[in-house]
Amino acid sequence: MSLPQNLQELLERARQVIVAESAAVLSAAESLDQNFAAVAQVLLACSGKLLITGSGTSGTIARRAAHLFSVGGTPAFYLSPNDGLHGGLGVLQKNDIVIAISKGGASEELNQFCSRAGELAAAVIVVTAAPESELAHLADHVLQLRLPAESDLGTVVATGSSLASAALLDALVEVTRAARGYSWSDFFFTHPSGAVGKNAEQALHRLNQDEA
Repeated sequence: MSLPQNLQELLERARQVIVAESAAVLSAAESLDQNFAAVAQVLLACSGKLLITGSGTSGTIARRAAHLFSVGGTPAFYLSPNDGLHGGLGVLQKNDIVIAISKGGASEELNQFCSRAGELAAAVIVVTAAPESELAHLADHVLQLRLPAESDLGTVVATGSSLASAALLDALVEVTRAARGYSWSDFFFTHPSGAVGKNAEQALHRLNQDEA
C-alpha cells in the first residue's frame, strides 16, 4: 500500500485530525460546571469502591480512568458491561459508585448494566455527549460533553470524543487527589517501579517546591 502522491495533502489531513482532537479536549474544559463540582463531592464522600465502565472505545477510556483514580488515591477498578451482566454486578455494594462512559448513551448492554447497578450502588455517574439519552436518564449525575461537530473521524469513530472523556476524568482524578490530601509521597509509595519510581526522590523534591 503506497502513500498518497501529494505529501502536502497527507500532512494537511493529519493536521486536521490533531486539531479536531485538540478542540475536543479543550471543549472538556468548557464543559466544567456545577455538575462537575457535585460529582467531585460525591466521589470524595464515597466510602466504598469506584467502578468505571464503558463499551468499545469508551471501555478503553474507562479502564485507563480506573487505573488513574487508583494512582491518585481513589480505589477504583474497571468492569465491562458484558462481564457485569454475566454476574460481575455482584461486586457492587451499597457504598460503591459507578461511572459509565458513552458518547451517545445508546449501548444496550451498558444501559442494562447501569439500570441494575443503580439498585446496588450509592450512585451512578454518566459521562456523555447525549444528556437526553436513555443512559443519562438512568444516572444520578450527568457530566455532559459539549463536543465540537467535527470531533470524531467521520463523526462516527470515537477519536476526539474519547479524548475529551479522558480529559474530564483526568480532571476529576486530580481534584479528588488534592482534596483527599493524597500527597505525592503517598503516590510514590504505591508507584515504586518504572522510571517514575526510579526518579522518585528528584521528582518529589520538584513537586514539593511547586506546591510550596
